[in-house]
Amino acid sequence: MTMKKTAVIVAGGSGIRMGTDVPKQFLHLKGRPIIWHTVQQFFYAYYDIQIVLVLPASYLEEAATYFEPAQLSHIQFIAGGTTRFDSVKNGLKAIKEPGVIFVHDGVRCLVSSDLIKKCYEQALVHGSAIPAVTATDSIRLISGDTHQVVDRNLVKIIQTPQTFLSTLLLPAFEQPYQASFTDEATVVEAAGHTVRLIEGEYSNLKITRPQDLIVAESLF
Repeated sequence: MTMKKTAVIVAGGSGIRMGTDVPKQFLHLKGRPIIWHTVQQFFYAYYDIQIVLVLPASYLEEAATYFEPAQLSHIQFIAGGTTRFDSVKNGLKAIKEPGVIFVHDGVRCLVSSDLIKKCYEQALVHGSAIPAVTATDSIRLISGDTHQVVDRNLVKIIQTPQTFLSTLLLPAFEQPYQASFTDEATVVEAAGHTVRLIEGEYSNLKITRPQDLIVAESLF
């Protein structure tokens, strides 16, 4: 079974932690903007995918110059909102047909085609696919003035693309915003659905700080 595929790639942030005037998604990696690399990974996985690129309003015109005409026919450029929830919701409004929806961080440009395909396949079967990796550092849980060790094998670090059937994701985003909505999985869970985890990739790095850019350069 195949279904329409849409990737909502969210890159609406200002990138304050990167410490640059240019938002991190527009910094260059191997001669191209990070967001360009991210979009290409989805085209590598599925040539027929539709991309909804959610960006700061002031960068919409510039971003359109990054892509070839053949790709532009598969990309919609949407202005982001004040929160991630708002930005994703803005992107989802552009989706008019049922199918599988990927929601991906614009600065996770090292996501592999294999992971994208695995997310799609699991979403077809279970309705959702949330990539996650097991924590490798020692973990402590703070409680007031005390803290205790947590078994790191029980701690999962959540990644993207968080992938869902549109019949789950679109209605979930009709809910009012809650502070507990840290990602799409929490929104879908609040709508009463169980989400499924899938094995992520340690190389699926989220570029948020200057040192992350150095690591990404080496991984490329």
